[in-house]
Amino acid sequence: MTYQQPDGTWDSTLSAREFAAVTGVGFEPVGQVMGTAVFHLGDTGAWGCPGAWTAAGGPSGPSSPSSPSLAPLTRAVSAARRLALSRAVAECRALGGDGIVAVRLVSREHRGEATEFTVIGTAVRARSRVRPRQPFTSHLGGQDLARLLHGGWVPTGLAFGVSLAIRHDDWRASRLAGRRFVGNQEVDGYTRLTDHVRQDARARLALDARKHGGGAGDGVVVDEVGLRLRRTECLGSEGGSARDVIAEAVFVGTSITRFGRSRRPAAAGPPTIMRLEREH
Repeated sequence: MTYQQPDGTWDSTLSAREFAAVTGVGFEPVGQVMGTAVFHLGDTGAWGCPGAWTAAGGPSGPSSPSSPSLAPLTRAVSAARRLALSRAVAECRALGGDGIVAVRLVSREHRGEATEFTVIGTAVRARSRVRPRQPFTSHLGGQDLARLLHGGWVPTGLAFGVSLAIRHDDWRASRLAGRRFVGNQEVDGYTRLTDHVRQDARARLALDARKHGGGAGDGVVVDEVGLRLRRTECLGSEGGSARDVIAEAVFVGTSITRFGRSRRPAAAGPPTIMRLEREH
């Protein structure tokens, strides 16, 4: 199956400067690729107010993202993104590409009934006899990819860190978050919740990065740090007045390793997370 035009032309998501940078480091664009997955999300796997029980279990408030109450939702959110990415990679293979650059992940809700996850990028082929065994994926555009390669690093794959946690939206948190007359002060329950999911998502990103390239990931160049809070009515509550707050943190980045780096031992620590300065 091929996605290239019959006359051999190709399309891409690259700007003119990105195109010049990509070709300058030995790659040729072969076509735009896309992968999509639409999932129905929202099942926390629990009845009532799971946030209320976990908050009662200790002073930290939010439950662990691996707790039974959020495990189904966490797995579904991660699986949806990976499925969309795998479909983009399949298109890349069909075009004879060696990797996908300038990957963008987009998610949007369809009238609250389902969430669409889409991966868009440009497939590239190396002008070299040495070819990767499987296509790499990276959020880096042309200029950043060139900087990476000139610095002695290569991308090994797109990495995700997804974390969800839940907290009961008690009367005090609701009063502080929703009313102006209480003055300027911290809503400490929401602070703990957001800090928890961000830290956990960051740790999951590092673990995922190590899996790329046969465990050769030395670091992660971070692209996106997203956070979303949403309230959900507690099932079975009288009058629907009881609510939980679900926080979702998503870290996206590219796992990288040095040229010629031997495989890391299994006992090695987690990779470093860093940022690349973008050229505007």
